[in-house]
Amino acid sequence: MWLIDYVFEVLRQNPVIPIFLTLGLGFWVGQLKYKSFSLGAVAATLIIGVMIGQIGIDISPTVRVVFFMLFLFSIGYSVGPQFFRSLRGSGLKQVGFAILEAVVCASTVIIAAKIMGYDTGTACGLFAGSQTASASLGVTTDTINSMTMSAEAKKKITDMIPACYAVTYIFGTIGSAWILSNVGPWLLGGMKKVKEETAEIEAKMDDGEFTPDDGMIEANRPVAFRAYRAESDMFSEPRTVQYVEDLFAGKNVRLFIERLRLNGKIYDPKPGLKIRRGDTIVLSGRREVIVDEASIIGPEVSDNELMSFGAENLPVTVSKKGAAGMTFGEIRRQPYMKGVIIKTMTRNGVSLPARQKTEIQRGDVLTLVGLPSQVQNAAENIGYADRQSESTDMVLIGLGVALGCFIGALSFMVDGIPVSLSTSGGALFSGLFFGWLRSRKPTFGYIPPQVSWMFDKLGLNMFIAVIGLSSGPTFIHGIAEVGISLFIVGIICTLIPLVVMTLVGHRIFKFGRAETLGCVAGSRCGVASIGAIQDALGSNLPAIGYTVTYAAANFILIFSSILVIIFV
Repeated sequence: MWLIDYVFEVLRQNPVIPIFLTLGLGFWVGQLKYKSFSLGAVAATLIIGVMIGQIGIDISPTVRVVFFMLFLFSIGYSVGPQFFRSLRGSGLKQVGFAILEAVVCASTVIIAAKIMGYDTGTACGLFAGSQTASASLGVTTDTINSMTMSAEAKKKITDMIPACYAVTYIFGTIGSAWILSNVGPWLLGGMKKVKEETAEIEAKMDDGEFTPDDGMIEANRPVAFRAYRAESDMFSEPRTVQYVEDLFAGKNVRLFIERLRLNGKIYDPKPGLKIRRGDTIVLSGRREVIVDEASIIGPEVSDNELMSFGAENLPVTVSKKGAAGMTFGEIRRQPYMKGVIIKTMTRNGVSLPARQKTEIQRGDVLTLVGLPSQVQNAAENIGYADRQSESTDMVLIGLGVALGCFIGALSFMVDGIPVSLSTSGGALFSGLFFGWLRSRKPTFGYIPPQVSWMFDKLGLNMFIAVIGLSSGPTFIHGIAEVGISLFIVGIICTLIPLVVMTLVGHRIFKFGRAETLGCVAGSRCGVASIGAIQDALGSNLPAIGYTVTYAAANFILIFSSILVIIFV
């Protein structure tokens, strides 16, 4: 026993050890699966933190606040361009939907809390877990700590929040994904009808021009470079590079000649170069297209020397006025896109349906593939090339978080309740603003995807770990106090807004069926849900409804939790 006591004492004296122990075990347990079920990193980290926290570990609240601010700033920064763009034009309809869903989510929890007689802490935890609004934990905790009540009362309330969050979060996440991907289509007329409508919309967006080359269904497949010997009857007389490429273009196929071996010598392509029988050419395009179409040239051959050239795979952030506002089909036909293939198109990190009529917006990221000179030319006309870099603009992060927290700390009183953005809201709003500003001026504020992932995942889970460790001693008491009934109430609070807003989205807002499912998922910040929906439909069309509502919900849903405090 002395050894166990000694280990516990070391952990108490060195809180950094249990913090990282909780984080490591939380991520490990969170990724374990039984069939399709997994806890997820957030719920697992909280549970592990609570278990370790039973020994009584004192951790400064500043630790969790610092990491939570990084998480909020990162989230805001990633969705900033889409958030501000959604406040005008066609995006307003989806923003209105996100606001209504946030109100429905908060109202459902408030009514349930009133019926069950829950206190403020229980209601806030119920909201955060059942509506998958993890970030609201920080906002509600900050708001409660700023209220005029005894320190003991504040502690009792804030200790209940993570306990109730843990009970309701698991179904909130997994249940939302299952309901939207299985029950949602049934509410909209059945899976068959949803898929049929999705296919019809995709066909309209293609405007009759769809080919596999467009990178639509196959948007994530790699671009290929392959060598072919000119032996078909077409080369019974010399053909120019321009002739061959025009031949493919006439079939609505995007294949380009990238290099040639003519009479034994290697050349870069020029429109007037003539290809004769026996010469070898390198074609670039989507792999499935080359396999289907290149047979008109001749047999595929191996030519290591000819194939030894550099091809660039470059993410480009759309920022130029000429490119922003174009459709996917229009930008493909621009002269500067000759020889360049669009491999992927993402918005807020979500893969978009890159259909002919999908509109490209400022802040979208197009991954271009082709020869470096051609890719560079295209990038200059589209926006800003985000080349691989290990450098992070820490000046922006430091000053941005500080400025946001300062603005959020300013408050005014309403009926004795301090109303403000809170430091949490300030950090989020600062991220939204600077993320939008970088989409306008992309020469500053670069944050590599790996760093953004670190702030996002590590920031939230470190915050959750400290909450679990700090509330460990009172957590079990809290669970015993609310009982199994909270889990059932959590299921109801998850289910009602999903069903109501699925019907409202289609019947009142008149969204398409796939768009409706995307809007409902986005308005709950349901990252897991959008993946499940797209898998169920076999299409990424729901992303059209997801990106705007997700950007808006990161602000609206989180702060609707204050309604729970006010009315409960």
